Amino acid sequence: MLHWIKAFRLRTLPLALASIGMGTFLAASAGHFKAGVFALCALTTILLQVLSNLANDYGDSIHGADGLKRTGPSRAVQSGAISLKAMRNAIILFSSLSLVSGIALIYLAFSWSPQVFGFFLGLGVLAILAAITYTAGYKPYGYMGLGDISVLIFFGFVGVMGSAYLYEQALKWEYLLPAISTGLLSVAVLNVNNIRDIESDKEAGKISIPVRIGRSKAVIYHWFLLGIGFMLGLLYVLLHYSNYWQLIIVLALPGLIKNGKAVKQYTEAVELDPFLKQMALTTLLYVVLFGLSQLIV
Repeated sequence: MLHWIKAFRLRTLPLALASIGMGTFLAASAGHFKAGVFALCALTTILLQVLSNLANDYGDSIHGADGLKRTGPSRAVQSGAISLKAMRNAIILFSSLSLVSGIALIYLAFSWSPQVFGFFLGLGVLAILAAITYTAGYKPYGYMGLGDISVLIFFGFVGVMGSAYLYEQALKWEYLLPAISTGLLSVAVLNVNNIRDIESDKEAGKISIPVRIGRSKAVIYHWFLLGIGFMLGLLYVLLHYSNYWQLIIVLALPGLIKNGKAVKQYTEAVELDPFLKQMALTTLLYVVLFGLSQLIV
């Protein structure tokens, strides 16, 4: 059982919750919070994140990114702790659970509205396919350097604006600022991972952004993600400013700066690895502080 818990990569879950948390805070600040929707939204998001982690473990082992020269944490399939067949079965199980949870969420939010139900069901299926095909499949898009775009879409636009729509049943374009903000900080988590694995990814043919542009430019890219991500959230707060307590969002800034410095300073994977979790937790903290800044208006 311990092998499976490790394969779930629980340290990535705060990032998944940050995405729907941002949408929930935005809806709640407009008076549209629903506990049932939040519970199912959180469950579906966690199931999708675990699915993505299992598929990543499976795909990287198949394609060689988790080979012997990899210096990050060992993976379940690569180490032999979990067989390929068992991992495939787990991927099927979590795909099914994600789909069932997603259908329940859509029904709770919209009852039976065929057009809206079908649209969100389609988004759910796309999310499942994106989680699986990131590193698994014949041509995994993560190996072509498209992971950053996928994270921005699903953790930003879909995760934030989609979850807000589940509560409000209205599309608010002003939410683009916090959506892009959350998406960029989520991409920063992936970027820490990709910088850490840059050498093993090169040998496996995984052309991530850091592999494509080199480590020094990947560090600059990282600062861009952190800086623009934070500034867009701050801009939204300032545009809806009513009292100085809303500026508590700046309390997330030290964690972002700490992560940026670590990415530049630490070149060994074992030294950089803890900052993957730190970035995920800082993103969640940022979302909570942002949410509080909106609820105290």
